[in-house]
Amino acid sequence: MEKRRHVRFFLSFGILAALLCLLFILNVNSGSVALSPWEIVQTLFRGAGQDTASKIIWEIRLPRILAAAILGGALSVAGFLLQTFFSNPIAGPFVLGISSGAKFAVSLVMIGLLSRGIAVGSSGMILAAFVGAMISMGFVLVISGRVGQMSVLVVCGVMISYICSAATDFVVTFADDANIVNLHNWSMGSFSGMSWENVQVMAIVVSTAALLAFLMAKPIGAYQLGEVYARNMGVNIRCFRVALILLSSILSACVTAFAGSISFVGVAVPHLVKNMFKTAKPIVVIPGCFLGGAVFCLLCDWVARTVFAPTELSISSVTAIFGAPIVIYIMLPGRMGRR
Repeated sequence: MEKRRHVRFFLSFGILAALLCLLFILNVNSGSVALSPWEIVQTLFRGAGQDTASKIIWEIRLPRILAAAILGGALSVAGFLLQTFFSNPIAGPFVLGISSGAKFAVSLVMIGLLSRGIAVGSSGMILAAFVGAMISMGFVLVISGRVGQMSVLVVCGVMISYICSAATDFVVTFADDANIVNLHNWSMGSFSGMSWENVQVMAIVVSTAALLAFLMAKPIGAYQLGEVYARNMGVNIRCFRVALILLSSILSACVTAFAGSISFVGVAVPHLVKNMFKTAKPIVVIPGCFLGGAVFCLLCDWVARTVFAPTELSISSVTAIFGAPIVIYIMLPGRMGRR
């Protein structure tokens, strides 16, 4: 039995890695400017240059692909941490309004600074998103302490999400500066416009937070079996919960700062990964979630760019198309009780 489980884990990770490589190739090969496979291979091995193919691949496509993979993995891991914290199968950064709170804070900071001619760096955007995420998380925690029903908590989170999204749209719509108005595309969710500096910053933040989450696999596994069991295993429940809140908020904030609010990834992917691996063990699920989130977002970004090319769809529209049915399936009678 143990051997079969290990074989399943190995095959599942292999499938996710193969899909990641396949989607990497598809995304590099897709765009408004057609490039032959030979041009792409030459450009990738030759490195960045001044010719058109090099600029397209190294300055536009590769940063976008890496950003989609990193941020998709971050969203998925954040969703898994939130589902663990609330013991709620449909908890996630988007559903609970955390992403929308982060988006509202970033839009306020960017509009306030850009209107005064002050540029906003990657670190400033992440910090603003983290503050917004923590404020939204605070509201959710207050609500969770007052309601006993999971459905009420989810509805309240959705209401917080709508309020923050409406406030963001209002602020962005009535901004005076033309460049600020372009933030509307960001507020709808997009991986476009990524730079290597953005990729470097998000890689550092996300990899650090994801590694810390992985190192917490043992207490997370104990907490999944109940608070009393975790306490008997020596887990400091208060510190553990604070760590989960901070890590999930940092991951969600990083995604929102660079790509806006992206829906359903943090809810759908953890469940897909658990079903694929046939386990809920954090030491397996956390890296699986990261790979699964990367695959999911690369697929959705490829669909967003190619289906109605040259018109590009909002990434949140595509993730909703794939993710919403999964959430509906999770909420079917009898499913939620088994999670």
